[in-house]
Amino acid sequence: MSRRRRDPSAAESQAATYVRSKVWGPAEFTGLPPWWLIAEGLFAGVLGTGLIVGAGLFGAWTGSAAFRAGDVGVVCALSLVLYLLLVRAGRALVGIVAVLAMGLALHTPQTAVGVVLTARGQERSVVVTSVQESEDASKTRDRYLCSVASRDGAPSTARIWRGCTHSTRPGDALTLVYDPKGLVPPRGVESGTSVVDALRGLAGWAINLVVACAVAVVRSFRLLDRPAAQKPI
Repeated sequence: MSRRRRDPSAAESQAATYVRSKVWGPAEFTGLPPWWLIAEGLFAGVLGTGLIVGAGLFGAWTGSAAFRAGDVGVVCALSLVLYLLLVRAGRALVGIVAVLAMGLALHTPQTAVGVVLTARGQERSVVVTSVQESEDASKTRDRYLCSVASRDGAPSTARIWRGCTHSTRPGDALTLVYDPKGLVPPRGVESGTSVVDALRGLAGWAINLVVACAVAVVRSFRLLDRPAAQKPI
C-alpha cells in the first residue's frame, strides 16, 4: 500500500511564494492594480515627501531649532516607514523607502538654507583673510575655504567655499549673501540661482521616494485585508 507524499515542487513553490510575499509584497491582484490602490500609494508618498521637505523649509525660514536641525524631518521619515510596516509592505521595499526618506531628511536642511538665502538674502562685499584647502576626504574634487572679514575689518565666523578657488588670495574681494534676520549662515554668491534651482538638489530624492512608496503600497495588497476592486456591471 503506497503512502501519499507531498509533491516537492509544490512545497518549493509555496516557500518561494511566501518569501517573495515577505520581501516584495504579495501583490494579490490580477492584471493592473486597482486605481484606488495606486492613488493611496501616491498620496502616501507625496504626503510623506512634502512633510519631510516642508519641515526643513519651515525650520530654516522661522529659525525653529528642531525643524532647522532636521529632527522633525527624521520623525516624518520614520512615520512613513511605520505606515508601510502597518500595511505589511514588502520588507525590501520598506528598506528602500527608509533609505530614501532618511536621505531626503538629511539633505533638506542644507537645501533649505539655500532657499532662504535665495528668497530674502542680501549681498555684501567681504575681504578674504585666509584660504585653506578643505580636509573633507569625501569630496571628489578639491574645495577651498575662505575666511572673510567685512570691509571695516570685522571678522566673520563663516567660512565660504562658493567663489573661493585655488587662485583666491588674502585681500581679494568676495560677494557674500546673508540672511538679514540672521537665522541661516551666509554663503558665497552663485550666479543664476532661483528658488527652483535651490530645490533641484532634492528632486532626485523626492521623486524616487514617491515612486518607491507607491510601489510598496501597491504590492502590499492582500485580498483578505483589503476590498477587491469592483467589476463593472
